[in-house]
Amino acid sequence: MTSFMNTINQKTRAPFKPKSSSRGSSSYQLRQYAEQTLGSGSLKKVVKLPEGEDLDEWLAVNVVDFYNQINLLYGSITEFCSPVTCPEMKATDEFEYLWQDQNKYKRPTKMPAPEYIEHLMAWVQDNINNEQIFPSRIGVHFPKNFQAMVRQLVKRLFRVYAHIYCHHYPVIVALGLDPHMNTSFKHYVLFIKEFDLESGKDFYGPLSDMVETILKTDT
Repeated sequence: MTSFMNTINQKTRAPFKPKSSSRGSSSYQLRQYAEQTLGSGSLKKVVKLPEGEDLDEWLAVNVVDFYNQINLLYGSITEFCSPVTCPEMKATDEFEYLWQDQNKYKRPTKMPAPEYIEHLMAWVQDNINNEQIFPSRIGVHFPKNFQAMVRQLVKRLFRVYAHIYCHHYPVIVALGLDPHMNTSFKHYVLFIKEFDLESGKDFYGPLSDMVETILKTDT
């Protein structure tokens, strides 16, 4: 997974920059731990909170990593996802996602998938870069509502997985990226399960059957 994340062809529509951690910070050390265990073959082990570590710090590190993984996966297929091919942000016909934020789009707004995903990834990055929400300095506490914010972040990030699986998976397969996509999503599902981060009814919606299969397997 690590080599994939370093070599995948990036074609994102906006300059989304992965959140980096200072080499001396606890978040950097946790990320190193996550990368090492990711190569161990046990995703159930990967998602476990390391002994003696802070839960909020672990949640933060993993949210950043899921953001990076999804950003790079979507970046690999952006030329196949346009307002013409994807005029709506959908998974299946039963699941269309409308964009809403606290700035320009204060009401749920219909838009093409590329535009929706651009807003979504920029919104996630803004939150990650906000020191009031994701403090990067050792000794600075996370806000009291941090775990609620994490639930909102992972809920929205899921929608990119859903769109890719439902509309662009043949391209992912043709590019040879399906093992990386599937591992990334499995990692995400097991992490959500481990820390009870599901929010709202029918959280996985169009991918519920896939998620049920993932949760039944011993990995």
